[in-house]
Amino acid sequence: MRRYTAILLATALVLAGAAPAVAAGAASPAASAGPATATDATAVVSSLGSVAARTDDGVESCSFPFTATDATGTEVTVEERPERVTTLNPSAAQTMWEIGGREQVVGLSQFATYLEGAESRTNVSAAGFGVNVETVVGTNPDLVLAPSASSADTVAALREAGLTVFYFSEAKTIEDVREKTTLTGQLTGNCEGAAEANAWMDANVEAAATATADLERPTALYPLGGGYVANTGTFISAMIEAAGGENVAGQRNFSTTYPQVNDEVIVQLSPEVLVLTGSTTYLTAQEPYASLAAVRNNETVRVNRNYLNQPAPRSVVYAVRNLTEGFHPEAAANAEFVARGEVSVETEPTPEPTAEPTEDGASQPTDEPDSTETTAAGLGAAVAALALLASALLARRGR
Repeated sequence: MRRYTAILLATALVLAGAAPAVAAGAASPAASAGPATATDATAVVSSLGSVAARTDDGVESCSFPFTATDATGTEVTVEERPERVTTLNPSAAQTMWEIGGREQVVGLSQFATYLEGAESRTNVSAAGFGVNVETVVGTNPDLVLAPSASSADTVAALREAGLTVFYFSEAKTIEDVREKTTLTGQLTGNCEGAAEANAWMDANVEAAATATADLERPTALYPLGGGYVANTGTFISAMIEAAGGENVAGQRNFSTTYPQVNDEVIVQLSPEVLVLTGSTTYLTAQEPYASLAAVRNNETVRVNRNYLNQPAPRSVVYAVRNLTEGFHPEAAANAEFVARGEVSVETEPTPEPTAEPTEDGASQPTDEPDSTETTAAGLGAAVAALALLASALLARRGR
């Protein structure tokens, strides 16, 4: 019974933050050995390129019809700029808010209700996990954005109902988020907003990398409850690394991206910093976490689960800022972080349309205040499997 409760608790924590997690057998990349160095931080900066370069090269002109192949291998064509967009997971909704497409959104999940103005949109979540297909159809969307946490069955059902659905691959890195943001802009006719969001994200990640490049990288651990932790090869780990930390879980050759580990292993990992959310602060009063030096010395960083678990530009900015402040407070105080309103881009000339253009009523997003919390990544196939596991356990307990 206790094991079932722990699994269900981890499920709830992950789904509430929309993080990919804990499906047995989900493969992870080879774990890194040994602590990260200043060279790793330099590599982060190099991989980003300058903000100016991203601004010049990263703006795609929006034109319709637009065609792209999604994660199911399906070639999806959007004939004209969609006026009604339904998002199935919070990372997609957050991206639409950030690129200037919030006015197009007519449906979103229960985990995206933290977004300003979300209460006026239709909640498409099912009573348990996932979304209600009938409710999604009822929003009469021109386009459905389905991040990787959405089940393949849901996507198939929506397509059978005649809806245009784009299914995204799981975002595990900042580069993945950048590409997904650009693609979302192209699909919805918000290319300039997507370019601005990416430039804002890149500028802040570069600022953190530059500020922490010559500093020792503290080892950190992100527990989800129930014994589950975030391994390397996850969006959560990418945020820890971008903020000048090292995900200590990478020191073990865990075979899954969200392994369930025993108390002894957690004590042996002995992270220098424990990354927590409002949903996991209770762990500090329980073993094995209460025995960790990080907890005894109050070396913890509390982050907002709406960000660290959702791979989208705003999540990257706020997660990296807040984690940097927790890992390297002095460096963070001098880091050249950039506000959303400080970023602008030059778009390429838009080609002459072959048909009458649709009215663009999208409003530009305003800069959001920095959150005092921060947490994690987008949902992947692992979450869908976990949801099925949790449902099965609930059914078993109800017999």
